[in-house]
Amino acid sequence: MSKYSQSEKYLERALETVPLGSQTFSKSITQLPHGVSPYFASHAKGSKFWDVDGNEYIDYVNGLLSITIGHCEEQIIEAVTAQLQKGTIYSLAHELEFQVAERICKMVPCAEMVRFGKNGSDATSGAIRIARAYTGRDHILVCGYHGWQDWYIGSTTRDLGVPQATQDLTHKFMYNDIESLENKLKELEGKVAAVIMEPVNITPPKDNFLQKVKELTHKAGAVLVFDETITGFRYANGGAQEFFGVTPDLATFGKGLANGYALSAVAGKKEIMKFMEEVFFSFTFGGETLSLAAANVVLDRLEKEPILKTIEDHGAYLINELNKVITKYDLSDVFEIQGYPVWSFFVIKPVDWATPEEIKTLYLQEMFANGIFTIGTHNLSYAHSQEDIDKLIEAYALFFDKFKTVQGHKNMEEALKAQPLVPLFKVR
Repeated sequence: MSKYSQSEKYLERALETVPLGSQTFSKSITQLPHGVSPYFASHAKGSKFWDVDGNEYIDYVNGLLSITIGHCEEQIIEAVTAQLQKGTIYSLAHELEFQVAERICKMVPCAEMVRFGKNGSDATSGAIRIARAYTGRDHILVCGYHGWQDWYIGSTTRDLGVPQATQDLTHKFMYNDIESLENKLKELEGKVAAVIMEPVNITPPKDNFLQKVKELTHKAGAVLVFDETITGFRYANGGAQEFFGVTPDLATFGKGLANGYALSAVAGKKEIMKFMEEVFFSFTFGGETLSLAAANVVLDRLEKEPILKTIEDHGAYLINELNKVITKYDLSDVFEIQGYPVWSFFVIKPVDWATPEEIKTLYLQEMFANGIFTIGTHNLSYAHSQEDIDKLIEAYALFFDKFKTVQGHKNMEEALKAQPLVPLFKVR
């Protein structure tokens, strides 16, 4: 019987009523190879979760980076439970709305006013709408991933269903390539409402890139938006803008803001945020109190405890030890670690005998089998222990050992117990 037999039964059932069997691409069969992957979680605690077959994993995905403190954290559960007894959504606003907004304004350099949504896409779309209202312009320049809404996803290969007229208003520029931004701003002179970007991802900013982006954006009369859906409350309490010392006009947050509860935010300069009074950015559940109660605890603990310092220290140790193992196995020509300690990436380089998708499939196959849940990133939380990191390093060593054998025989097809993954779409 398969180690994942219950997951596979659930998947078969789910596919009858749920496209791809999941609400999220990265949790679906597009990213998890069938036959060697779990598909359904049962429960989670701290740094671990268990699938419906009872397999235990140290979690290095953490709800796509939405878990910063740890799964089922007691103080958050207590706050949410207490609020649950009072109500979840009301016919009026609730004090938690301005209390959490005040905390964000205190912590985030650009934040003078705040509005809430539920997903990162809500926040980025809200930021774009008020930037357009503020400037009276239509065109948007993007760098990175900014959600599923038409205005952004139409600029990717996943543009099916997006009107051409919408696609024509969004344009890409390249990270660490200031000329690509400058050229686009010249090409669309007087037409660009906003430049929206992830302030950092795999590659660190070089040659004062973020400051140069800010200067060019303002020179063009556009609004600078940092999409901090991931970097916010992870790189620093004030986000990547605090970490790098570059303050945008607007910023968007999500993921770790409420440690896994559905909450996102648009924050920024008052003169721009005031346009929220005119544009329509309104949600029935925008002021839902359970997520706000969770966020209130998260932001309080970020201020009082060494949460991000602990994550950074563990991440630095991870990178250092993993680089040693890569060197030991003489695999630096195939694998490398990029990014920052708080969020690092296992990067697969091209080889002439196997595709990156085949290598990643083998990687997932072996990591899952050894109790590590990862999709190629190290999404650390405060709950991860030194022992958890050491077990991750041990699992990498087992994978590298397997890979060296496959590399020697060039028999990837024999080594794989599942069909290789196929590319989804690349945005970074």
